[in-house]
Amino acid sequence: MTFRIRRARLDEIDVLTKLSLRSKQSNGYDDAFMEACREELTVTEERMQCGEYWVAESDRVRGCACLVADLSKRTGEVHAFFIDPDNQRQGIGRMLWQKLVERAKQEGLMSLHLDADPFAVPFYEALGFKSVGMSPSGSIEGRSIPYMTISFPMA
Repeated sequence: MTFRIRRARLDEIDVLTKLSLRSKQSNGYDDAFMEACREELTVTEERMQCGEYWVAESDRVRGCACLVADLSKRTGEVHAFFIDPDNQRQGIGRMLWQKLVERAKQEGLMSLHLDADPFAVPFYEALGFKSVGMSPSGSIEGRSIPYMTISFPMA
């Protein structure tokens, strides 16, 4: 199967939200946890306007990632990095990552950061991210998740 990376469209908000929820739940989270995360994982028009959403597609959307740049600080945040559970470990995440790196460099960003799902830490470490602390969860009070960063230029 071949995949193509392109900018997400506003008419794909529901597709992206469903993909994000499916991908997150594939880590073994129960329905109560997922309900607590629903608002944070919901893709909205406002979120799409604040960041660059990219999708990997073949016959349908198979993955998405979002880059939110802070040009004044020359840094960016990675949001909504999700791969369809049926398509994980097929190189889609790396393709989306390459697009985010390309865009970050085009924007002159010097670093990227993200709050990682604990299950995704090995993936982000393989991309070159380093865990530098913990962040409060945006959905679950009292829960902390890894805060990771990567600097450019990458070796």
